[in-house]
Amino acid sequence: MGGLGGDTPSDVPREDAPQSPLADVPETDAVIEANEPTPEDVRVEEILDRPTLDLPELAEAVGQQEAPDAADTLEQIGEEKAVEVIEEMETESAADALAHMHPSLAISVLEDLVEEDPEYAGQLIEEMAPDDATDLLQNMADASRDRLLGTLGKVEAVKFRRLLEYSEKSAGGMMTTDYLAVRDTMTVREATEAIRRAEALGEDWLYVFVVDWRGRLQGRATMRALLLARPEQRVMEVSERRVDAVKPDVEREEVAREFEKYDYLVLPVIDDEDRMLGVITVDDVVDAIRQEGTESAQAMVGAGREEAVFSSVADKLRGRLPWLFVNLFTSSLAAIVVLQFDGLIGSLAILAVIMPVIANQAGNAGQQSLAVTLRGIVLDEVREGAALSLVRREGAVGLVNGAICGILVGAVIALIESLANPGSGMWRLGVVVAIAMTVALSVGTLVGSSLPLVVRRFGADPATASTIFLTMATDSTSFLVFLGLASALSGWIGIAAAAS
Repeated sequence: MGGLGGDTPSDVPREDAPQSPLADVPETDAVIEANEPTPEDVRVEEILDRPTLDLPELAEAVGQQEAPDAADTLEQIGEEKAVEVIEEMETESAADALAHMHPSLAISVLEDLVEEDPEYAGQLIEEMAPDDATDLLQNMADASRDRLLGTLGKVEAVKFRRLLEYSEKSAGGMMTTDYLAVRDTMTVREATEAIRRAEALGEDWLYVFVVDWRGRLQGRATMRALLLARPEQRVMEVSERRVDAVKPDVEREEVAREFEKYDYLVLPVIDDEDRMLGVITVDDVVDAIRQEGTESAQAMVGAGREEAVFSSVADKLRGRLPWLFVNLFTSSLAAIVVLQFDGLIGSLAILAVIMPVIANQAGNAGQQSLAVTLRGIVLDEVREGAALSLVRREGAVGLVNGAICGILVGAVIALIESLANPGSGMWRLGVVVAIAMTVALSVGTLVGSSLPLVVRRFGADPATASTIFLTMATDSTSFLVFLGLASALSGWIGIAAAAS
């Protein structure tokens, strides 16, 4: 950021003067660094620190915070008090704060409000941006949602019911119906007058979409183009005729990839006849990417995709318990493998110490390959015909890493056994460890890279419980390879009673 004026001595900061990250911005009461609390935030903290909570005063203070900060405050005080505070707030500020809260907590608060004051809950929905309101409505209990929609006007109710027809994970579920559009027959003067009267200006739109009398998309004009054009010019003369758009059934992952690839700020959504249905903005895409990343991370370990820290105990159990049962079964397979070699382990206790080391390394190698593959799938880097090449590369990485780690660990084991039992030949156990670790890490990377590809092939989410099945594969394989080799080579190693 540059300032006004020349390079006079007064303009040049002294080297010993403390430099602010916002050094080019004049320090006034109107400027607050991004990481510093605002006066409103400080006031809220003071109110919360008091022994007794004054809800009307807190509601007034929260209403003066920026919407994201207000949402943080409401999340901090918990669902019950959040409902009471929102009821005391002005409708507009309450709706903005509710829209910025974590979805699971916002839904619970909204459902509580529907029970206590459905008319006020309806007012909050009407104040929100349509896409934000739809996100909450889609995840509400059917009874609460129907009751809330019944409080809305006919036009608003129909609008939301139409939006609810689209999947939450589609372009239609991401879009907002608030956008600026003018007729293609208008002049620039008529268009700017229409824009001044538009309620959608609250979104700080950079673009105005041009439609014909049937609502079909004809072009797009920037605010700058309208500002610089002559008033008597036709809007179409200053508009881009070629406009990229998506259909409402396109998956949100595909929408996100398009935004990333072409650096869109806004993308219109059209039907089969090119009529505008809404628009997707870049902030909606950022929210979708964050949500998808969170859901995938939780799905990998068998937690509920929609679960959050604010979720109820019942929701948490519903999302986790089935996969815990699956994990109980898969982990039993590794235990069964170990049980087959109980006599061997009894003969040489050090085997029980080495087993988890090999299994842990194989699991880590598999997780690395799994993470890379899942990222490639999400970013659409794993194209048709590239899957086999990816698995081969990951297998090669596992082989090399396994050999290096195996030689290192094997050498340590051989050294320890040579010093502890000189002349016994037990150093050969280090060779077995090296071979077993090489094989185990190779298998781990092969399974980690191929598992999500196989799951995707069957039309399921590649991230779903992938960690659970990967752990089953790496543990079972590691135990079987190591103990199997030790058993087969027990005479060469020098194990006395190698019962199997």
